[in-house]
Amino acid sequence: MYLGTRPPLAERPPSVPERVRDVSRNVVMLGFTSMFTDISTEMVAAVLPLLFVVRFGFSPLQFGAVDGLYQGLAAVFCVLAAVAADRRQRHKRVAGTGYGLSAGAGLILVLASGSWVPVLGAIYLDRLGKGIRTAPRDALISLSSARDKLGANFGVHRAFDTLGAVVGPLLAAFLLARNPRGFEAVFVVSFFISVIGLGFLYFFVEDRRAPASAEAARTRRSIMAAAAVLLKDPAFRRVWLLAVGFALLTPGDALLYLALERRVNLSAGYFPLLFFGTSVVFLLAAVPCGRLADRIGPLRVFVGGEVLLVGAFLAVGSRGTGLATILGMLALLGGYYAATDGVLMALISPLIPDSLRTSGMGVVIGAVAIAHLVASVAFGAAWSALGPTAALHLFTVGLIAMVLVGVATLRRPAVVPAG
Repeated sequence: MYLGTRPPLAERPPSVPERVRDVSRNVVMLGFTSMFTDISTEMVAAVLPLLFVVRFGFSPLQFGAVDGLYQGLAAVFCVLAAVAADRRQRHKRVAGTGYGLSAGAGLILVLASGSWVPVLGAIYLDRLGKGIRTAPRDALISLSSARDKLGANFGVHRAFDTLGAVVGPLLAAFLLARNPRGFEAVFVVSFFISVIGLGFLYFFVEDRRAPASAEAARTRRSIMAAAAVLLKDPAFRRVWLLAVGFALLTPGDALLYLALERRVNLSAGYFPLLFFGTSVVFLLAAVPCGRLADRIGPLRVFVGGEVLLVGAFLAVGSRGTGLATILGMLALLGGYYAATDGVLMALISPLIPDSLRTSGMGVVIGAVAIAHLVASVAFGAAWSALGPTAALHLFTVGLIAMVLVGVATLRRPAVVPAG
């Protein structure tokens, strides 16, 4: 799906100030696109664990494999889309293809949700769409932002994104409260909301191009060429390895929610509220974390976020079953996302030449997503073999070790932005 583009911004008189309080207008419009898309996708994501485990009878290992492949598919196409966006310098068109595929996945869920085979196909199509759109979208944010305001711009975008992640599970919980088996109603509402998000991208988001260069022309030919150039830089390689190392110990949060659900015995109507609670904290903390990253450095905030993830694992693995345990876990997990998601992009962006911005982000996002795939499958296998508590403890020890590596990284000389 190719989206039409309006004339370049420089050729039209500005009707709205391009930057309000240090945040680009383009970033705000991308934020609305992501908000409506996330309302749609998070409605579905909030009911998927129950759908597969309760209706289709999947085991934790089977669901872990589904969840891991769900993330891994996004990784493969994220890399391919990143190269396409850099090669043609059509970030909006490539991102639009991804948003369109996710909307198409919602339509499949509406038409054929009674069997696990089409549902699985639809969620993988949605991940394909997410993989295609993520790197060019983040490149648009980066190319639309002042270099010294990257943390704030990514933080604002993630706040919009997370507002959708707040509303989506809340809508799903409302619909399931009316009918605990009413997954089809969730899918119908989700589809129509995704169309609204696609409209925002088409009508309001400006495309942005990076400066052309001879190096860019050579490295845009393949992701391997781009990766080879980028990974030669010690600063980029250090951050890349750190991000991948943490991701290898971070299974999908749906598995954490399932482990918590087994411990406290939540009903189906309340289960989506776990996603809602995490997203509320993410929403409230995304912009402050972005601004804090601009002030003290994104690497410090990123490592601090991983410390919060350790706390979330400890909370799920504890013996507590009361409301305080649930709220504490959700607060820690939401804080982790706020301190790592957009902050990682703000951390990596200055280390990538403008002409390779999307490919560089694809190298990071793709590798992290594949690492999450491995983590989800490994966590599901450990759960099946040892039980959920032992699996949680095993991954917690690994995360603590990676935090120590991160702290050691903080003591090394500061990274130097790419030219």
